Amino acid sequence: MSRTHTGIRSTTQRHGRTAAVALAVSGLLAAAACTGPSPSGPQAAPPTATPTDSVRALDPGMTQQLDKAIDQVMRRTGVPGAIVGVWLPGKGDYVRAFGVADKSSGKAMTDDLRMRIGSETKTFTVTALLRLVDEGKLGLDDPVSDYMDGVPNGEHITLRQLAEMRSGLFSYTDDPEFDKAFMADPDRVFTPQQLLDYAFRHPVGFQPGQKFQYSNTNTILLGLVIEKASGQSLREYLDRSVLGPAGLDHTLFPEGAEFPEPHAQGYTNQTPDGKEANATDWDPSWAWAAGAMISDLPDLRDWARIVATGTLLKPATQAQRLRTLPTGFPGTGYGLGIFDNHGWLGHNGSLPGYQSVTVYLPKSKAVLVILTNTDNPYEGNENSTLFAKAVTGIVTPGNVYDLPAAPASSASPATSPTPSGASASSAG
Repeated sequence: MSRTHTGIRSTTQRHGRTAAVALAVSGLLAAAACTGPSPSGPQAAPPTATPTDSVRALDPGMTQQLDKAIDQVMRRTGVPGAIVGVWLPGKGDYVRAFGVADKSSGKAMTDDLRMRIGSETKTFTVTALLRLVDEGKLGLDDPVSDYMDGVPNGEHITLRQLAEMRSGLFSYTDDPEFDKAFMADPDRVFTPQQLLDYAFRHPVGFQPGQKFQYSNTNTILLGLVIEKASGQSLREYLDRSVLGPAGLDHTLFPEGAEFPEPHAQGYTNQTPDGKEANATDWDPSWAWAAGAMISDLPDLRDWARIVATGTLLKPATQAQRLRTLPTGFPGTGYGLGIFDNHGWLGHNGSLPGYQSVTVYLPKSKAVLVILTNTDNPYEGNENSTLFAKAVTGIVTPGNVYDLPAAPASSASPATSPTPSGASASSAG
């Protein structure tokens, strides 16, 4: 993926290997997005959560099973290092770090390291948007043209449709010229307007609300709307209205390529020549509101609960957020900057060097966080999906997290979560 993604995953065939491919929601949901017309307001379909929500106790035998399963995924995928956290209220916790944080020094991965979280950034950006809704500074059904000029079909695309990935706007991370520019200089600083310029040279794919299509362009626009409505920079508003109130002291929206210590090194083979590169310090401006953020395990554990339960929002606003609509992939729906994957609420992320999954299971109040220091795929699968599937298959067999592998004929060598993400398609 080239620069990012965190998301459901985009399966668009790309010219060569691209770093930006990582910003899609895990990518795959984007590929499967072909559902019919859907409501944009409160009538939207209910979440896809299954009624099972069965959770097993984390006894010593379960812990050994998890250790073995994670080790097997590590060996199969070649992931250098991983951090896995599972919190099951009343039934135990499981926190482990595996492998190495730095391949050159052999430094072990530890569970206190910061990581880039790609498209999980979307959960923060949309929470900021919803905070402004609660402040009465904007409405979800306002057309984006009320805040931004020059958006194709902008008078018909609402802020709600941007947040639920149903705008029809082309994702800038799928533009070959963007990929070329990013890979020519991964340290380049992109402005939000430059990102939109790549997107807006392409025609609108469909009328808003007709179907789901993961597009990082949507979240870049929301970041600009937040700035316009709040009168603050996106970073300032996130700090004051989201991160501060949530108590997330180790989570940040970087101004540039800064990456506070301690952090793991991140590796990607999603490059033009297919050779592995250290992407740790690549500038994330290309992902901005869609995938630039940094966090750690404890903060993401807390954020999983906050974003899924609506701690920072009015109940009616949170209820709108959780009205998920079909994505085209069985068992997975997408709401306002959040997905419901077989009952797990949250998002994934992927960008060059890193992947993540942060999700919450409502009935049992279980939390799962996966962090890895590579975005290298395995047989078309995002590596973070394979870890999450292995863990939930053991701990919550009635709610197994899963996203499909990209079809061999269309998978981009560089993918991102097509929730986590942006494959540079998954930003995010």
